[in-house]
This record gives sequence, structure tokens and C-alpha cells, in this order.
Amino acid sequence: VQLVESGGGLVQPGGSLRLSCAASGFTFSAYDMNWYRQTPGSKRELVAGITVDGGRTDYADSVKGRFTISRDNANNVVYLQMNNLKPEDTAVYYCHARWLASEYWGQGTQVTVSS
Repeated sequence: VQLVESGGGLVQPGGSLRLSCAASGFTFSAYDMNWYRQTPGSKRELVAGITVDGGRTDYADSVKGRFTISRDNANNVVYLQMNNLKPEDTAVYYCHARWLASEYWGQGTQVTVSS
């Protein structure tokens, strides 16, 4: 099983990034998918989630209206489009898959928002 994030990097405040998470080794279309983030010394925070068919999405209040989660079940990829980035969005972003008691995590990708 693998979840491989990409697309992180350094961006100025107000900029945009698109994170991708490529999944393999499990039935991607059966899993709800989430993006979490974590800063040093803090708990991992749920940023966005999407159901198996993409019919429902949920967002943390801090990112509503700025971030969009989507998925491509044909290619086993989940995305996080991040717009109007703020310095407080700086964190390691993790891809997460969950179905019943089964869950998987990616290794994380660093997003740094700074001028």
C-alpha cells in the first residue's frame, strides 16, 4: 500500500498550490479520502475530506472558501487545491485513506507560505 503526496513547496502569501496524492495497493474507490496537516508541536489537524464517490466534501473552518478537495477514482488520485494561502497554512500535509477500521497514511509533503 502506498500513498504518495506531491506538489508541496514554498509559496508567497496569496498564492496557490495543488497537492496530489497517488494511491496504490488498495481499492482506492472504496475509501474516503482526507487531507490532514501538522505543524511542529501540534496535533495533526483534519483539513478536508471527500467521500468515496466525491458526493460529499467537508472542510475545516480555517480553509473553507480557499481549499478544494477532489478525487479521480479512475486514476487513484486525490487532490487538494489551495488558494489564497496564508502563513498559518504552513505545515506538513498528509494524505489519508479510511474505510471502516482500515486506514493508510502518506509520508507528507511540506507547504511553506512565506514572503
